[in-house]
Amino acid sequence: MVEIISVSNLNGYIKEKLDSDVLLSNVWVKGEISNFKRHSSGHMYFTIKDKAGAVKGVMFRSRNNCLLFEPKDGMAIIAKGYVSVYERDGLYQLYVEEMHQQGVGTLHVAYLQLKKKLEKEGLFDHGRKRPLPKFPRRIGVVTSRTGAAVRDIVAVIHRRYPQAHIILFPVAVQGEEAPGQICEGIRLANDIKNLDVLIVGRGGGSIEELWAFNTEVVARSIFASNIPIVSAVGHETDFTIADFVADMRAPTPSAAAEIVVPDFRDIQKNIDMLEQRMLLGIKKIIYTYKEKVNFLVESQIIKKPQDRLYRMMQDLDYLTKRMAQAAKLNLTEKKSSLALQVSRLDDLSPLATMKRGYSICRNPGGRVVDSVKRVRTGDAVEVIVADGSVDCVIKNIKEGAYGSR
Repeated sequence: MVEIISVSNLNGYIKEKLDSDVLLSNVWVKGEISNFKRHSSGHMYFTIKDKAGAVKGVMFRSRNNCLLFEPKDGMAIIAKGYVSVYERDGLYQLYVEEMHQQGVGTLHVAYLQLKKKLEKEGLFDHGRKRPLPKFPRRIGVVTSRTGAAVRDIVAVIHRRYPQAHIILFPVAVQGEEAPGQICEGIRLANDIKNLDVLIVGRGGGSIEELWAFNTEVVARSIFASNIPIVSAVGHETDFTIADFVADMRAPTPSAAAEIVVPDFRDIQKNIDMLEQRMLLGIKKIIYTYKEKVNFLVESQIIKKPQDRLYRMMQDLDYLTKRMAQAAKLNLTEKKSSLALQVSRLDDLSPLATMKRGYSICRNPGGRVVDSVKRVRTGDAVEVIVADGSVDCVIKNIKEGAYGSR
């Protein structure tokens, strides 16, 4: 008996067969885009075709957010994804997970590998990047002689900072000879003395056209340069290995020119502002000293300088008088004190005592006889009285207190 199935069952069966095929679950397809449409949801719908056939393709928004380019009709691409069936329409299609322009996929892999290698070696370290001079006098440019990049750079520098001297090192910026010529241009620039900064770059282009600036030899030449280098390759969205190695990256050649030189009009404005501030400062200083001079001119010491001299002379006379009075008073006090001390000495003097009838008896040795035991009968002694002395001989010795008879 013949089995009859529904359309949805048929489509489901085919989908199951396709989904279970290992080859179709991870396939790379190359061709040309046609009928491209980006839906309002963000999903992309298109056809990939070659001379002999075509296949429907879809790339959901979650996947195409990472694209580095905008797909267009007629663009040659390489797409990676899986084949399955859209059951509603019974349509098999390629569900794209990754897309590259033809030739770009291989280059992108090489770019990532070299970037990882040089980053590991330290060529991208920010610590080794040098600051650019603020006021460069001599600027080197390594680029094509005929490209728009050199015209833009020269025009911007002449407009912003006409004092600068530009030295061009013409090189090929794409093709097989480009990496070697760019390296030679950097080397020649380093051989010239007093070159302040170097711009290395070119205008925009495809990844193939910019590839010379993704080569290892150019990266190492930039790293080895003794002159600070500004990399200016392509447009703002283009990033090359040269950008990571250079001391500074500029999004465009024109931007590089703006980075390396100041705008002399801004400098002139700053100079004018500083000049005004300096003049105001000088005027303020002059005004301050003028006020001080006017004050001194109006002061009494300037108008009548003799007044101060007279006052000082009067002060001197007054102090002299005070000093004499103080000296006299001090002398009087000293005399009174001396008289008092003399009076006290007189009261204590043995002469005053002898005037009252007392005498001093001394033996021949000069010792005072203060006891009968110090003399003997017949000894000669000297008796000193208030107005002289008397030599005597001891005739009799009586012991006992003077008043005990």
